[in-house]
Amino acid sequence: MKITSFNPLILTADAEAAIKVFEDMGFERRHKITITEDGKDITTVRMKNEGGFYVDVAHVAGLPRDMQLIRMNVDNFEEAYEFLRSKGFVNVKGDHTVDTKTNRSCMMKSPTGFAFDLCQHIKE
Repeated sequence: MKITSFNPLILTADAEAAIKVFEDMGFERRHKITITEDGKDITTVRMKNEGGFYVDVAHVAGLPRDMQLIRMNVDNFEEAYEFLRSKGFVNVKGDHTVDTKTNRSCMMKSPTGFAFDLCQHIKE
């Protein structure tokens, strides 16, 4: 398993406010993607600063409070998924993954409570 990127991901019901904070710190919007999960649209904005650091901010309508995850992009989703499971991580939605034409992902929670957004980009 090769990790291709590793950065914070913030889930929030007020993405524009969070994005503004990061813009004020010198981060710029790089791209945006919207997926539909459980009938809700989730829009994620990827941001980068001059130093090469990334942060992703995802708008999740109705989220009662913000959540922070570590986004971990890998080159082999299945291998990373099994590695994390062997360390006691669980997929918070059973075996469900979000599958789009460009991405496969799921939230993996550690036994102590921190979580990864495990993701593999699919190249066409």
